[in-house]
Amino acid sequence: MSGLYSIQISGLKEDRYIYSFEIDNRFFELFEESEIKEGEVTAEVELDKRSSHFDLRFRISGKVLITCDRCLEKYFQEIDAENRILFKSGKTWDEEDPDLITIPADEYELDLSQYFYEFIHLALPIKRIHPDDENGRSTCDPDMLRRINTNEDQDSDSDPRWDELKKLL
Repeated sequence: MSGLYSIQISGLKEDRYIYSFEIDNRFFELFEESEIKEGEVTAEVELDKRSSHFDLRFRISGKVLITCDRCLEKYFQEIDAENRILFKSGKTWDEEDPDLITIPADEYELDLSQYFYEFIHLALPIKRIHPDDENGRSTCDPDMLRRINTNEDQDSDSDPRWDELKKLL
């Protein structure tokens, strides 16, 4: 399946090439540890072949199904990301520098699936919550929001164990 996300690099003349990849649920199944299991994403890769290196620019956009941090319900998160990696020929694989990767000179294709996976996850927001509706109200599960607010009210009650310590201040 990873061949679906590969590009042939052997025999390319110095020029610019454009590749398009459709990333769907089957892609995310390749990565068992992925928090994303569903999505509809398009990845466009612009490969600029030069005599000394390959310059790859990735444009990834679409939507993925993730869990809301606030209400724990699933929702579709829009993603849009641009990334760039340089590949140069060498003796062996060397990925110490994430921006300049050395590949064996006899490599005939690049499997981009791991890069797609990483770029999609890096495009996710740090705080993952349902977007607000057009009126600015939360679209989170209302029952869960009520439960959260009830728990916050209970937490604000004074704890007698801490009250004695507060007197020391």
